Amino acid sequence: MDIDPRRRVRLVEVGVVRTPPSQSPELRILAIADALDDWIARLGPSALSVERVFARDNLRSVIGVAQVMGIVMLAGARAGVEVAQHTPSEAKAAVTGSGVAGKAQVQAMVARILGLAEPPRPADAADALAQAICHGWRGGGTGADGATEMVSAGGAVRASARTPAQRRWAAAQAAARRTGAVDPRHAG
Repeated sequence: MDIDPRRRVRLVEVGVVRTPPSQSPELRILAIADALDDWIARLGPSALSVERVFARDNLRSVIGVAQVMGIVMLAGARAGVEVAQHTPSEAKAAVTGSGVAGKAQVQAMVARILGLAEPPRPADAADALAQAICHGWRGGGTGADGATEMVSAGGAVRASARTPAQRRWAAAQAAARRTGAVDPRHAG
């Protein structure tokens, strides 16, 4: 996906890697890694964005997401590409305005933002596009080392060129990401 400084978004390519549940975990991981390496080699992205693990109830799901996160982080590091992490609620909020939006709403808004005639299918494709849009519009997905670019309404700002206010904002974003998002279902 390409995102210009005016926040206009253009779809370049989207794909979903499916592996058989009966396949051994190491072969499933290999299939995902090979597909990711292919996409990086062909498309030359400047950043990757991956769903950050956030779950209370389903340990099996958390493990699978964590494995995929590791694949994305490794592929990005090997290619010298920034890797951002955004929670599902951050991605939903970026495209719909609500961190608790349903799958259908995310699909509809991603289609609208991208000017698509139909919502992306499967829903996982819309989720991946929402991640990319979130990072493109909000930027700063990792912020841990201070070297990532921050995206603002005026375009990308290199960490070394940030104003004091931008540095404080980036630090607050990084701290929020390290401590985790609040699950609205359990907020008090």
